[in-house]
Amino acid sequence: MSNEQSSISRCGFIALGAAATMAQAQPAKKKVAAIFTMYTDGPRLKSHAAVIIGRLLNGYFPNGVKIAPRTQVVSMYTDQFPENDLSRGLAKGHGFPIYPTIKDAMTLGGDDLAVDAVCFVDEHGDYPWNQRGQHLYPRYELLEGIVEVFRRTGKTVPVFCDKHFSYSWLKSKEMYRLSKELGFPLMARSSIPVTVRSPELEIPCNAEMENALMLGYGGLDAYGFHTLESLQCMVERRAGGETGIESVEWLESDAVWRWRDSDKDRWSILLLRAAFARNRSVKEGRPEDNARNPWPSCSTTRTAFKPWPTC
Repeated sequence: MSNEQSSISRCGFIALGAAATMAQAQPAKKKVAAIFTMYTDGPRLKSHAAVIIGRLLNGYFPNGVKIAPRTQVVSMYTDQFPENDLSRGLAKGHGFPIYPTIKDAMTLGGDDLAVDAVCFVDEHGDYPWNQRGQHLYPRYELLEGIVEVFRRTGKTVPVFCDKHFSYSWLKSKEMYRLSKELGFPLMARSSIPVTVRSPELEIPCNAEMENALMLGYGGLDAYGFHTLESLQCMVERRAGGETGIESVEWLESDAVWRWRDSDKDRWSILLLRAAFARNRSVKEGRPEDNARNPWPSCSTTRTAFKPWPTC
């Protein structure tokens, strides 16, 4: 072997050693079990699993810049497989299995908890509706399956729940209670509070507020939650911070307009006009002519200073 060849070999060896050291220095990605009702992504329906789990698998592009996933999906459990299901192809492409049970997805087919976090997405799928127009997604039942693994293994990990806990207040309360009992972090929300705002708006912390109004659209069960989220993330920046809700009043149909036009609540007219003015796609004409069956609710919340209404 010539000196030149020997030198190159030594340099290559040093480079390989440096690369190995850098690889060892990088922490391993946290392992995530993805649990959801269905996974589709097409012109008719982009399921919430595709919106959320898709980013954990492939990263996302805020402002056109790709951000690679900082976690690793290592297992899936899906409750339903529609004709246009994509979960099986994704599992094959990314090299992990779809398990037949939540337990197997969290233990990777073994006996012990084998993931660092659970992301469960329970929106979309063939599930019944009740008389109130609520889609009876099994969020509570999915969490029960997750908690069963926690109890059996004596270990817990953080859990993320897409959107609200449940259509049922009693089930929602029990989901919260389970997280407190077993001591695992449980987060439930969507990306609406941190999404792009157009036009840009950031309310200063400790701002003085008297009234706040938020407009939403679409079905009450799916989109009413987003409307409340949007309102909450704004008004929590008020002076006094997160002080809770004192009372809630539900109004619908023509009662909404009577409330708006009452002497006590005429403050809402100016805010309603301002909110509609921000919407580039709003229809011409009076709100009551375009929203034939509105479903707002008016809540009165208390700060450290005085009660004030938000609608």
